[in-house]
Amino acid sequence: MNLRHKLLYVAMTLAFAPGTLLAADQDATAQSAPSKNPEGADKKVQNLDAISVSATKRDTPLQKTPVAVTAITVDTLDRERVMTVQDLTKLVPGLQGTSQGDHGVVTLTLRGIGNDSAKTEYADPEVATFVDGVYAPRAEAASGLLLDMDGVEVLRGPQGTLWGRNSTAGAISFQTAKPDIGAGFYGNAQVEAGNYNQIGSRAAFNLPISNTFAMRVAVVHEQHDGYVDYQDPSSQLPSVAQQQQTYLASGGTAANFKPIDPGQYVQKGDKYNAQDQSAARVSALWQPSDSFKWNLSYEYFIDRGTPSMSLMQTPRDGQKFWSALIDTAPYLHRTSNTVRSRMDWNINDGVQLSYIAGYNKYSGQSDFDQDVGVSVPTSFTTNGVYQDDRTNSSHYKNWSQEINLKSTGPQTVDWIVGAYYGYENNDIRFDIPIMNGTRYGTVNWQGSFIQPKETVESYALFGQATWHLNDSVRLTGGLRWSHDDKENKGGINWGWAYDPTVPQLPISPDVYPNPSNGFSISQQNSAKYSKSKPTWLLRLDTDVSQNGLLYASVSSGYKSGGTQDAGTLYKPESLVNYEVGSKFAFFDGHMTWNSAVYYEAFKNFQLSAPIVYPDGNHGLGFSNVGGTTKVLGFESELAYQQVDDRFNLIFSAIPKKKLGTLQYAGSNDYQGLPACPPASNLANCANVTGNDLPHAPDVSLTAIYEHTFHLGNGGRLTPRASAQYQSSQWLSYFNLGDGDKQKAYVRGDLSLRYSEPGDKWWVNGYVQNVTDKKTRTSAGRFLMADGSLQYVSQYLAPRTYGVQVGVWF
Repeated sequence: MNLRHKLLYVAMTLAFAPGTLLAADQDATAQSAPSKNPEGADKKVQNLDAISVSATKRDTPLQKTPVAVTAITVDTLDRERVMTVQDLTKLVPGLQGTSQGDHGVVTLTLRGIGNDSAKTEYADPEVATFVDGVYAPRAEAASGLLLDMDGVEVLRGPQGTLWGRNSTAGAISFQTAKPDIGAGFYGNAQVEAGNYNQIGSRAAFNLPISNTFAMRVAVVHEQHDGYVDYQDPSSQLPSVAQQQQTYLASGGTAANFKPIDPGQYVQKGDKYNAQDQSAARVSALWQPSDSFKWNLSYEYFIDRGTPSMSLMQTPRDGQKFWSALIDTAPYLHRTSNTVRSRMDWNINDGVQLSYIAGYNKYSGQSDFDQDVGVSVPTSFTTNGVYQDDRTNSSHYKNWSQEINLKSTGPQTVDWIVGAYYGYENNDIRFDIPIMNGTRYGTVNWQGSFIQPKETVESYALFGQATWHLNDSVRLTGGLRWSHDDKENKGGINWGWAYDPTVPQLPISPDVYPNPSNGFSISQQNSAKYSKSKPTWLLRLDTDVSQNGLLYASVSSGYKSGGTQDAGTLYKPESLVNYEVGSKFAFFDGHMTWNSAVYYEAFKNFQLSAPIVYPDGNHGLGFSNVGGTTKVLGFESELAYQQVDDRFNLIFSAIPKKKLGTLQYAGSNDYQGLPACPPASNLANCANVTGNDLPHAPDVSLTAIYEHTFHLGNGGRLTPRASAQYQSSQWLSYFNLGDGDKQKAYVRGDLSLRYSEPGDKWWVNGYVQNVTDKKTRTSAGRFLMADGSLQYVSQYLAPRTYGVQVGVWF
């Protein structure tokens, strides 16, 4: 047994064995519901074991739910300044997140499983996101800016039986705050300001209209300047004489020589890594009787920020770390419109019928400097590369509906049955002009990917039942049948034809590619995919007195295959997950300790990446990893809460995370890979068989502590500190060395909040990333003219600080 497995064994023993003994004599009791103000003092003493979750599609106490689920309250979201899906990572064991620059999307990894390239219209995520029970295919649009939340639940492990498609690694369920018919008019508002010219505001209020109808309105806006400064090209470009000498040596003529225009480099305007986002939601609740209610909401999200820039891991001499030599101005324009509906009808005292439906229309455009200024050109056609990754247009429409019938109240068998239907209709045009030297140089390669119609149609039937064998032991079985149809209609990839009679110009958005302007069809993408798959769950759980729970489960997960470039198909991905877990409550419910150990075995694990084919054309390729991809891990969450103290420990260990067999893996993000044999259909590739999965540190630990001091005037002063440690982790499945790795790090946040005696207003000062740690979330590399390799990375935000002021009314 190696050291990593010894540590895992010790951690499991410490979690499970003492918990079973200590819980035996505890007797937890629930207290009354919190006030409308989650900052109020009564919220502070709420029993942790009274927290309720809907992980099994029925409200159950967190501590009596035999599922690995993290429940994040609205209070925690506020105090940790969680404003995006990516901000959840430090609060959830095994959750990692990064944003991808050229498409400006968020990709998530959970328990070592994710897909960094899930960033186009093809993408199916490994971690599904739901808002009020409605599936949201794109995490960056899932409940924009986490506006007016009631809470967030992160379900770890495959959730295919109840939650459906693309929940292979887990699911994130957002619950928005709902209107309250009987509570009267109330609300809250806050404003904030910080460095990088950060400003933000948000507000929400409840509007009772009648004794059967109420509404709730919430709005938010967040913005800050970009973190990445523009480098001055004048101090880096060679002299005109040196440029001419280099150009002539490359075979050019004096008559065709052009000096590099420094004006082509961006020097002002919006910087990369800027935020400018707004969202609004209007919710309504109609409850004409005790047996029926209808929640309906409309949500609007708009993003006018800028993409995140990849930075050189080792900047050129004389240049700041947070800077880049930019020749493509950043642009990001995304809009999301969403309608969600849920009807619940209590047919009788033991049966409830629910209908959940949603519609989302999401569109986006972006412009991104893919060459990231890593090379300084020696002439207008040599050494440097100009690459503009541009989403000219993208439109994603999806709608879904689910109907389920379930038992309610005490039953010998708790059961739920249901049916699901989902449909997506997507289109995109994505251009990549790549020029030698500068944008005025010769064409290296360029292409236009035009997918006018890609559809996804998904059907499912599901059922799950829990048999109460006696007062303390339960047996659960679940089954889901899923069917997916995917079709690409008329998709075409255009590539540069290298016609010497055509002007060497980068393609512009208003030009449709064709042979007259230098392009030829490189791939026809029309294709159909259709397949069905059952998934299942078997679980046994038992109470340990009134304060503990042990469970063991085996379940399967599934992610559909689909179509890809050239009209070829890739296979569906499946897994079996084995899990043993425990949940314990201590000190009259003021401390909880939840742990789980899991083993996941994947077949046909899917990887996707931008690639170059042997003929020089580019595309997006999917691979199915052969053999078995294996993940073994342990996770534990400890929470303690009293009137004046709160403490959390969030731990994850993933000692085993091995890919199966994949002899040929390629990626344009990693230049300089060896040449590939023709059978691979790749220009360059590497054998990644048995490599570690990325974004899966051996150990991750988050600690959060706050204490409230009571002042003489009745007010409260609450300092809060949180810190996250992660051991080193790979940033890609290539495992290429230090440049492809984030070394072990600690990252911390601090805040200090004053609450006035009546809990009507509060002031909070915060510092995030106190030590200004440079933390990589992704990596790539460029092959330089001298044969060296230059690594670049996306990074978490630098140190930020600010002040918030909030009121309740």
